[in-house]
Amino acid sequence: MPGWAVPRGPVTSDVEAAFLAGAALNSLDNLVRSDPLWIGAWRQRLALKCAAAAVALAGRTETEAQLRDAWHLRQPGAEPGPAGNIFAAWRRMAARSTVVDAAALRAAVDLLGLRWSEDLAALPERLDDIVRTGRPAPLVAAAIVTEVQRCRPEASLLGWWLADQALARRMRWPVAVPLLAMQARGSAFRSLSDRGRIRPGGEGFERASCVALALAATEACRIAGDIAPRAARLIEVAPKLRAKGAGEVIQFLLDDDAISGTLQTKSLTRWGSRRLFERLTALGAVRELSGRASFRLYGL
Repeated sequence: MPGWAVPRGPVTSDVEAAFLAGAALNSLDNLVRSDPLWIGAWRQRLALKCAAAAVALAGRTETEAQLRDAWHLRQPGAEPGPAGNIFAAWRRMAARSTVVDAAALRAAVDLLGLRWSEDLAALPERLDDIVRTGRPAPLVAAAIVTEVQRCRPEASLLGWWLADQALARRMRWPVAVPLLAMQARGSAFRSLSDRGRIRPGGEGFERASCVALALAATEACRIAGDIAPRAARLIEVAPKLRAKGAGEVIQFLLDDDAISGTLQTKSLTRWGSRRLFERLTALGAVRELSGRASFRLYGL
């Protein structure tokens, strides 16, 4: 992301906001279309950041680290809890098609802890209509947030979830990139005239959405820059790994934010997994994410 495209303070001009959003989207679009081998891990790390912001919007206190721990260390089949379900909604978004039909929407509504209603049932068609207007991608995202606010004010999490879907549809990306929720409580939506917040549909919301997108895209590119060298190193050292099942673990690392240090597969025991991650860490291909001596998590 070029430095001149990053917002450095309050943006009062619609033209400047649109310019910043356009520059940010260009950088992000180039990244998405290059389709690096590690794009799955990148999307899932962004899903974690957005989920942590969404959890805070819901009035909860779980941090990124706590969400990651709860998700990856839970027992198979165990319920992840309310915060974990919010995380699951963003993880699903980051791993599936951008098509939002009734089934996909209802699944998201359930995960976000919302009550299903006829107002929500109409959102897939409204989303299609908004995307078909051909308006710029940031304004399409802002429009669906506003639509959700209009029909169900208490469903703001769903609005931010749909915003990334709308953005991806407008950009013609095959899979959504979790972005806007991480800025929902940020400076972009702070009113310039008082200490209040700019609300969906209110004056300045489209401008604020453009600035939020520029900030979110900047963070997404920063995370990509953090992941890419480790992914390159992981691919470089892969031929040196003799452990049975190492290839499967490498693919898991390229596809997800984190992997349990005691991962078991058909080809790899818990002990073998521990040894493999120690080897990968020593080679500089992965890092330990939890900071603990036990129940460790590894990722790019």
